[in-house]
Amino acid sequence: MAAFIAAFVRGMAGFGMAILLVPLIGLVIPPGEAVVVSNMLGLFIGLVGARKVWHAGEKSAGVIGGLAMLMTPLGLLALFATPPAAARVLIALVAIGAFLLVLLPAKPGHAPGKIETGLTGAAAGLLTGFAGMPGPPVVPYYLRRPIPREVARASMLTVFLLTSTASTAAALALRLASWRDAVFALILFVPVLIGNHFGSLAFGKVSDALWRGFVGFLLALSGLMAVVRLLG
Repeated sequence: MAAFIAAFVRGMAGFGMAILLVPLIGLVIPPGEAVVVSNMLGLFIGLVGARKVWHAGEKSAGVIGGLAMLMTPLGLLALFATPPAAARVLIALVAIGAFLLVLLPAKPGHAPGKIETGLTGAAAGLLTGFAGMPGPPVVPYYLRRPIPREVARASMLTVFLLTSTASTAAALALRLASWRDAVFALILFVPVLIGNHFGSLAFGKVSDALWRGFVGFLLALSGLMAVVRLLG
């Protein structure tokens, strides 16, 4: 059920599956394995309709995704080397910061420069490996500009496919993933596939204002969950 709901959110918002899924599956398997499984699921579902998403997104998605792929292994190594308490603090700060950025008014005609784009890609990669959540730096990058929601969603999905690919490959290469993780991801892929399908259908029926509000709510939820884990 958790996988279905998380995938529905992904299909509608363009992100959010890991934000909801990692803490929940982390209750039954170690946190590091939960991130690995989440990234595997992100890769599996990202391959569904990948060509359509790639053509609908901005070119910046390829740049951000490429940089993120380079940084993801470093985030993954940091995850398994950082004490849990310190990791929770970092994740909470990033999640809350992303929510605050989305609350800022959009800049009409704003075109992010190379530095902003590069920092977004680097941060997305580190967070993919470290927390299985590339969304916090990527979502504000696209939502703070008045671009069509279809373009924003497709761009985010493109970035997340690339980061999921890099994280899965790095976990396998560094022997941080096991065959049990792969089996678990394959089992969860069925409800993820169904949930993502219904979420995509819902995306086409909501207004732009409602969609942006829903995305902002997800980031707020991400920050809240991070704080709860920090205090716990």
